[in-house]
Amino acid sequence: MGKLTVIAVRTVKEPGRYGDGDGLFLQVGSNGSKSWIVRVQKAGRRRDIGLGSASKVSLADARAKASKVRAEIEAGLDPVAERQKANGVPTFRQAAAQVFEQNRKTWKNGHHQWQWLRTLEMFAFPAIGDLPVSNITGPMVRDLLADIWLTKPETARRVRQRVGAVLDWAYSKGWRDAEAPVRSITKGLPRQPRKIAHHAALPYDEVPPFLTSLQAGRQTFGRLALEALILTAVRSGEVRGARWPELDLESKTWTIPAERMKAGKHHVVALSKEAVRVFETASSLRIRGTDLVFPGAKRDTPMSDMTLVKIMRDMKVVATPHGFRSSFRDWAADQTSFPGEVAEAALAHVVADKVVAAYRRTDFLEKRRQLMAAWGAFCGGPIRNVVRLAS
Repeated sequence: MGKLTVIAVRTVKEPGRYGDGDGLFLQVGSNGSKSWIVRVQKAGRRRDIGLGSASKVSLADARAKASKVRAEIEAGLDPVAERQKANGVPTFRQAAAQVFEQNRKTWKNGHHQWQWLRTLEMFAFPAIGDLPVSNITGPMVRDLLADIWLTKPETARRVRQRVGAVLDWAYSKGWRDAEAPVRSITKGLPRQPRKIAHHAALPYDEVPPFLTSLQAGRQTFGRLALEALILTAVRSGEVRGARWPELDLESKTWTIPAERMKAGKHHVVALSKEAVRVFETASSLRIRGTDLVFPGAKRDTPMSDMTLVKIMRDMKVVATPHGFRSSFRDWAADQTSFPGEVAEAALAHVVADKVVAAYRRTDFLEKRRQLMAAWGAFCGGPIRNVVRLAS
């Protein structure tokens, strides 16, 4: 028989905890609120589990709920998790999938879509992926960010934002008592360095000898992809995801669809004769069953970015694949007279000035053909033949 009575539960007003026996307590708050709590212990660990408001849960129901909780604990179950399952509370992994599905159609950049889930898979799911969203606390998020906060600062900020978006969505669905405590989480982390890290790039006059060494090695899809990247000045993801229907080697153009471009707009790449030769070589090695120009280890899966990085490391080159875009831009500025906006268009950079962007109606394709032909000739020919080119 319990120690509490129905009348006592209704009339008690002094803040504190009042025991009924077997770990069941009536908790009275300083504001007069009353709720039920059952205290359980298993394997030396003590937990207080809420059973609801005393205004909605009677003394008899509270005793029945407490008995059920104790039985679940003895059976090795987590009462809170069991209750959340019954109420349909998703895990963080499940919630992230729903947030992704609801928002991905508004993200025009295909790379962003892929990256959004990938960062969570790598840095959030191992720590909180299988926890109900209602159980995830600020310290948990802080701890998973701490491992990469200083070593991968930009990635860490993206993970923080994406975890916060999932938790805020869960709050809006009624599965959390509060929004993501992003501000307090950040205060618990050290200040990140302000230094902006640029991709290491080869000086442009070292690109031709590098290409010569690259071509002298064993012919692989990775080496061909890196050669194509250099000659077209595109991003790594764009060349690794290249598919044959995008290429028209007769007209010497490569049309990259909007969903694979960073700016979310399709981009026509003008191909030099040197670039065309690379794609023709890749065509001679084409694998049946895939449209990928440079397939990865799995037939219909793009190669990893690390494939290109490893090639450069093996060649003892202190630079990154992305850095060749800087090499190209420096060369265009130093060694040609082509207008800067032509080189920027070749790199598919967004026009920063919104007024200029609104009135621009050309992509400089014909001028870019001349520029890329000059770049191809520079990369494929001896360095001493470099001349200043007219626009």
